[in-house]
Amino acid sequence: MWMTDVEMLFKFIGGLGMFLYGMHVMAEGLQKTAGDKMKKLLGILTNNRFLAVLVGAAVTAIIQSSSATTVMVVGFVNAGLLNLAQAVGVIMGANIGTTVTSWLVSMSEWGAFFKPEFLAPLIIGIGAFGVLFSKDEKKNEISQIAVGFGVLFIGLSFMSAAITPYKEAPIFATAFKTLGSNPILGIIAGALVTAVIQSSSASVGILQTLALNGMVTWNSAVYIMLGQNIGTCVTALISSAGAQKNAKRAAVIHLLFNVVGAVIFGIIMFVFFLFHTEMAIASVSSVEISIFHTVFNVGNTIILFPFANLLVKASEMILRGEEHNTEDNIEVIIRHLDDRILETPSFAIQNTILEIEHMGEMAMKHISTVKEAVLERNPKKIKKAYKIEESMDQYAELISNYLLKINKLPLTEQQNLIVSNLFYTVSDLERIGDHCDNIAELADNLLRSNLVFSETAVKGILRVFDKAEEAVNKAVEARSNENIEAIDVVERDEAFIDDMEKELRSQHMKRLGKQLCNANAGVIYLDILTNLERISDHCFNIVGYVKNEQH
Repeated sequence: MWMTDVEMLFKFIGGLGMFLYGMHVMAEGLQKTAGDKMKKLLGILTNNRFLAVLVGAAVTAIIQSSSATTVMVVGFVNAGLLNLAQAVGVIMGANIGTTVTSWLVSMSEWGAFFKPEFLAPLIIGIGAFGVLFSKDEKKNEISQIAVGFGVLFIGLSFMSAAITPYKEAPIFATAFKTLGSNPILGIIAGALVTAVIQSSSASVGILQTLALNGMVTWNSAVYIMLGQNIGTCVTALISSAGAQKNAKRAAVIHLLFNVVGAVIFGIIMFVFFLFHTEMAIASVSSVEISIFHTVFNVGNTIILFPFANLLVKASEMILRGEEHNTEDNIEVIIRHLDDRILETPSFAIQNTILEIEHMGEMAMKHISTVKEAVLERNPKKIKKAYKIEESMDQYAELISNYLLKINKLPLTEQQNLIVSNLFYTVSDLERIGDHCDNIAELADNLLRSNLVFSETAVKGILRVFDKAEEAVNKAVEARSNENIEAIDVVERDEAFIDDMEKELRSQHMKRLGKQLCNANAGVIYLDILTNLERISDHCFNIVGYVKNEQH
């Protein structure tokens, strides 16, 4: 007998594992299929809280986890991409989006056609053939979703089969009777199970599997579900450890939102069950669990939506003190490139592009600084240029390391291309910084040796500096906004600088022949021209990557 019990336990654990793995595979496929749509969602996160709710629901429906969405929200707040007012809306939406999984689980009660054991093998078979033999990326992603969907159903079937022999066992009847008659105990049980599994979708799925076998009463299901919504907050709370104060407040808002909702609905349902005792102890179905789960999350959002600002204030009262604002650029970028955002590759890529844009802005400042250092013979500008170069090197290392992490995530073909191009872009920006640093050193040599350029030489090099500066600005703009006009400007500037470099080099050699300028100053002059020409080449490379992504 004990061997049978062990076999059923293994079957249940295996079923739960397949259920979780199926959700994971399906979520990966959905993320890949969503692609640019996920990227566009980031742009919708404005101060319009209603839109933020919709975005939170959409993202959670795609990645199949409200915990993962909330962890990302903590990351976004920590990175400064979201404020607390925006975060509230996304958190509310995440609770709505998580109901999608419960509806998938309850499909087996929609009719015989949707039963896992009937539909899942066919879905897995079609999906597996698609994954193995289809070369079309889009079809491959859809096939991956199908495989995940099928494995999820098979997992449910295994869990249900493992529980069926025990549906008459007194221990289950006693347990659910106790949890149903004691709301606080039911809520604690739901919260603890979810906190351990770290997924409300999974814990609701287990509850629904028990309900499929007629083992769960209405009152116990309601209180356990309320607790599950509280337990799912643990993931975000753990994730917020070590984050900025506002990021911790975002995790607290998630907890407050679910606790207040659980209290409101707990009281309503407790009173309801006092007058409907027969329903309270009646068996609940998997579909009815999905209905209550949806009603609770949508209803809680509707009730608390007008009080979103109060939730923000409450989180600020719980976590008192001002946000620590640092002027250290490196500390800021470490905070911005938050590992929590890696939960969704498209968001992580977009966030990296924003940081590369910041690095590009440093390159723009760098070339502007060395231009002033050369033309104004300004020692303060030279020192400033050296500092910018140090920061750019550190930026390059941090961004490259983050891109390595993104590269290990499940990416589409287009995302793989973008990540590769971002690696190259960081390298080109770093090389632009190196060439600016070279120019700063050449300006330093001019000052130390007390050398000056002729008026004609200054006019010529000023034109090249202006075009190189424009090329850097437009290359950064092209990378940030995929601006076609900016790409055209860089390509024209690169050709112009190539021609100018040759022309000015020729003119300089003639001046040297006529002894119209100092030979030592001339060497520095030619070196500056060479570095500016190389800067334009790297700008040309950057816009080339952007063009490559558009084809």
